[in-house]
Amino acid sequence: MTAATLRPVAIKLDDDMKTRVRRLAEARQRTSHWLMREAITQYVVREEKREAFRQETLKAWEDFRANGLHVTAGEADAWLAQLEQGNDIEPPACHE
Repeated sequence: MTAATLRPVAIKLDDDMKTRVRRLAEARQRTSHWLMREAITQYVVREEKREAFRQETLKAWEDFRANGLHVTAGEADAWLAQLEQGNDIEPPACHE
């Protein structure tokens, strides 16, 4: 396996933000560089999850439009309530 190649990237911050990042980095006993990398990593991971959820939602909508199969909100709520109480039950069956 090869190690990932790290390349520098410039980011422009105004003086206020640079000061805020520096102060927070000092408080966390980290470098400003570490703090910015961590912030970018967390942002990208979060946004990738949001995009995956959005894509799943679009796929589910297209599937519904194609076949009409669904469960009602009441059926879903009842199933979720059972799960919340610790009952490991099967999800409700889809119907037209």
